[in-house]
Amino acid sequence: MKKHPIVGITTYNRSLAGEYCLNGSYIDAVQAAGGIPILLPPNQLDAASIFDAVDGLIFSGGGDINPEIYGGLCDRTVYAIDAERDNFELNLAKLALKSDIPVLGICRGMQMLNVASGGSLVIHVPDAYGEDVRHGTGIPPRAIEHTIEIEPNSRLAKIMGKTSTTVVSWHHQAVRKVTSDWRIVADAPDTLVEAMEHCYHPWMIAIQWHPEMSPKCAVNSGIFKAFVEAAASRFMNSTKSASNAIHTF
Repeated sequence: MKKHPIVGITTYNRSLAGEYCLNGSYIDAVQAAGGIPILLPPNQLDAASIFDAVDGLIFSGGGDINPEIYGGLCDRTVYAIDAERDNFELNLAKLALKSDIPVLGICRGMQMLNVASGGSLVIHVPDAYGEDVRHGTGIPPRAIEHTIEIEPNSRLAKIMGKTSTTVVSWHHQAVRKVTSDWRIVADAPDTLVEAMEHCYHPWMIAIQWHPEMSPKCAVNSGIFKAFVEAAASRFMNSTKSASNAIHTF
């Protein structure tokens, strides 16, 4: 029987109506790649137990991370901070870094993985990089297309089958300081960090753009396909290990 891996996806913070939600494009992308998505609202009491329920994790996009977490200053451009989501995802990311579960960070998700590793963020992209490349417009930002360059010898380049492509971005913050645990594998024409791969984790990729917003693009949908395949492989390997342990007993 073919395994459809369970993929946990973090959600946005609680709305004024008391609802937790997530843009359906994330769900569509995981399903199209053969995964079964489940949503992980940030009101979890035991983040560690999530690893018993899922085969892969996606840290989704959303509002800003509180700059106090990484030693930054909160200015007029920072918006949609939510302590419940920050605390949950920071804890979950730190646990994920120590696990072998496949992880994909998207936009805010990339930023959270970087912060959890000891890195820092650019508070407002135009202040640091100017506006020659529009990564998003307004506060909050809106989706916009631009090009990126991908390191030829990276896992991401192999997955996407390209070293240069057009992506859809939607952000006003970005990765600044990166620890030695990560390798930068893509950037924009203005040198803004667009993707990172963890040097020691079995499968952890973080990207600044939104591949889920390009559902008809085989290059971007390939990221979800590779991620879901990694999650399925991990499940099958863990199942075999458990079976061998039973037989040995």
